[in-house]
Amino acid sequence: MVIHALQDMLPSDVAGAYREYNLTYFDGAQRKVLVVDEEVPYPEGRLIVSRTDPQGIITHANQSFVDMSGFTMDELIGAPHYILRHPDMPPVAFKGLWDTLARGETWQGYVKNLRRDGRYYWVKATAIPNVRNGQVVGYTSVRRKPSRQKIAECEKLYPTLF
Repeated sequence: MVIHALQDMLPSDVAGAYREYNLTYFDGAQRKVLVVDEEVPYPEGRLIVSRTDPQGIITHANQSFVDMSGFTMDELIGAPHYILRHPDMPPVAFKGLWDTLARGETWQGYVKNLRRDGRYYWVKATAIPNVRNGQVVGYTSVRRKPSRQKIAECEKLYPTLF
C-alpha cells in the first residue's frame, strides 16, 4: 500500500463558490481545503464502510465510500482518514473518537464530511477497534444515513465546541 501525501485542494477541484481554510491535523499535517456550501444527500439504504490501520490510514473502502466521498478508490487507499475532515467539525469530536477507540470501546457520532469536490455530506458513524491476538491492528467504520433532527442538533452544537 502506498501512503499518499496530503494535497491542497485547488479551485479546479470544486464546482461553484467556495470558502478557503487551512487545516492542521492532530499529527501536524496541514492542508488547504475549499468548501462549497452544498450538501450531498446521503442515499437511502446504503452503508459506507472503511477500514484503517492503527494510524488512521485507509486500507479498505467500499464503493459507497468512493461514491459519497467523490474520491477514487486509488485516492482513498493509503490516505489518512482525516482527508474527509470538514472544517465545521470541532477537533474535540475527533479527540472523543480516538480516546474511545484507545479504550477498546465502540464510538458513535455524527460527522460532517468534506467531499473531494468541496461539497459535504452528513453521516451517523460507528467505529470499532479491530483486535487480533490482543493487539489493535486497525479500525472499522460503518456510516449510515443520519436523521435530519440529529443533523440540526449538531449544526447548533458543533460551532460552540471550537
